[in-house]
Amino acid sequence: MLFLPLFQRRRLTAAAFFLAAGLAPALQAAPLLGPSSELPPAARQILAQTDLPTSALAVVVAPADGGRPRLALRGEAPIQPASTMKLVTTYAALDLLGPAATFRTELRATGPVEDGVLKGDLVLVGGGDPRLTSEALWGLFHSVRARGIRRIAGDLVLDRSALTPPPHDPNAFDGEGLRPYNAGPDGLLVNFHALKLTLVPDPPHQAVDGVLDTPLAGLRVLSRLQLVAGPCGDWRSKVEPAYGEGTATLVLSGSYAAECGEQSLYLSPLPPQRFGAALAQALWEESGGEIVGQVRDGSAPADARLLAAIDSAPIGELVRDINKFSNNVMARQLFLLLGRNGSPDGAGTQEKARDKVRGWLAARGLAADSIAVDNGSGLSRSETVTAAALARLLQSAWSSPVMPELLASLPVAGVDGTLKRRFQNSPARGRARLKTGSLDNVRALAGFVPDRTGKWWVVVAIAQHPRARQALPALDAVVDWVAGR
Repeated sequence: MLFLPLFQRRRLTAAAFFLAAGLAPALQAAPLLGPSSELPPAARQILAQTDLPTSALAVVVAPADGGRPRLALRGEAPIQPASTMKLVTTYAALDLLGPAATFRTELRATGPVEDGVLKGDLVLVGGGDPRLTSEALWGLFHSVRARGIRRIAGDLVLDRSALTPPPHDPNAFDGEGLRPYNAGPDGLLVNFHALKLTLVPDPPHQAVDGVLDTPLAGLRVLSRLQLVAGPCGDWRSKVEPAYGEGTATLVLSGSYAAECGEQSLYLSPLPPQRFGAALAQALWEESGGEIVGQVRDGSAPADARLLAAIDSAPIGELVRDINKFSNNVMARQLFLLLGRNGSPDGAGTQEKARDKVRGWLAARGLAADSIAVDNGSGLSRSETVTAAALARLLQSAWSSPVMPELLASLPVAGVDGTLKRRFQNSPARGRARLKTGSLDNVRALAGFVPDRTGKWWVVVAIAQHPRARQALPALDAVVDWVAGR
């Protein structure tokens, strides 16, 4: 369930501050048609050296506090935003739900407790928490154990009904179904639906052990990795995981260099129901509990008694993880939670979320037909934006009471998140706040950049081309140009 503490006074105070600073003029409704469509010289030179056409880029640079852009190249052309779409999702969530909103996970009982035995089912009710961890879930189970419940005479029931995501094939997008970035949302998402393995070299046996750090009942890990000599390099690409549903075995093949030492490997091999059941059973048993029945999916009866609950981090904190580290499953989770807000049946669906975001865009005076939302993460071929529309959205955010939370959620150039290794020798280092985006044929940057006078600019720079990777320095050059002015 969703809790919305009162934070209007803080919002009004923030709004008054930005009004006093002259940062909140009326949002421009007219299309952002810039006076110049010529890229900065450094960006043009990079495109020429890589033989990329300017038509591969869409760029808009405009004052953050509103007004017409200084630069607009193909600003009205539909283009894939990649993970810069997360700016839409996180801004909408901050604005519609509030930075202080949280999501609750509960444990409920369907029967009485007698001599440490629950005469009924123990129901784990998910609230859609995008960042629920196994440690937090273990603590929830432990709080029930501390109340004297040691045995469940019925079943351990997992209630995922808070969200109703569409059918999800983790292999559908790029064939990398075991990679955590392809995990789908779930009403009871734990650990981003990913397990952690530690790869441990065993030189005496010329082997590599795969140690399962995430407790999952019934899962077996079989390492067939060959320990080899040589530099570590890109060790991840040389490890070939495969999961056999019939045998509940995760097999690791390929090679692993001894120089790599111990490394952590995160994978999402199990379907959501199987992962949730295996994790919940293992955590309950680790806390000292017993189950007579089975672990299964189901719904909590209306009269089920509340035993314990934990709230998620507030949205203002969750969006930092989403934007700084471009967490896809958290973004998809938050997107569905937007659909749950105000829903008569209380379940968040993708279509409800799309309708909610479209309505919010329209209410904000933004052209909803210029921003096509699918799952809210950018990990989609059907999500499109125009650079001009994304720039107008960022101008809207700059004048919004939730601007401080959104700005704080973005990677700082050359300092943290997905920009930690970029802009090291740039005037933007430590100053620009930008969301990154990356697909096979897309590279993107969008956010806020201050110039040398302290004036803030909205920058949207997206390359869509089969060789988009080679356009990345040109995008950075646009940011350098703005920061160095």
